Amino acid sequence: MRPRLSLKGRALQWLAQREHSRLEMRRKLMRQARAEAQAKTLLAATRGESVDTQAPTQESLVNEVEALLDWLQAQRYLSEERFAESRVHARVSRFGNLRIRQELQQHGLSLTPEMASDLRQSERDRASEVRQRKFGDSPVTASERARQARFLAGRGFSAEVIWQVLREVTASGVDG
Repeated sequence: MRPRLSLKGRALQWLAQREHSRLEMRRKLMRQARAEAQAKTLLAATRGESVDTQAPTQESLVNEVEALLDWLQAQRYLSEERFAESRVHARVSRFGNLRIRQELQQHGLSLTPEMASDLRQSERDRASEVRQRKFGDSPVTASERARQARFLAGRGFSAEVIWQVLREVTASGVDG
């Protein structure tokens, strides 16, 4: 049986697997810290020890987690810039700017101006590729066109880009 990892060990293990935002890491660490505190309390109770003196307070858990997060950032193990770049890189081939922005906002982050500019410039091409991979043929009927538009909208592409792509595909399908 392996020994239990400390909060720091657990955080480093998670960060070795993939990048995390500070908000996401805080949630994971708080859940882990509460579970460890409950386990210690139960262990103390089964031994007949005083539970009140052993149990850490919510405030002390928050302070411990925040201190660990600060240390992780100071040591550059936890980087919100790397997390944002990683998340954009992982999502850019399948999703539009709206979806990527919304996902970063859930982590308390936003796109840098450079990333936003790059995404804006490539969104039409990405939407066209996503549409091509999913549907292949250009839409023939209005219902197929609407279905493809809904699909792209669900992937987070802007309405303007969707209509540009569908107009382009329909025009090339008719001419070709």
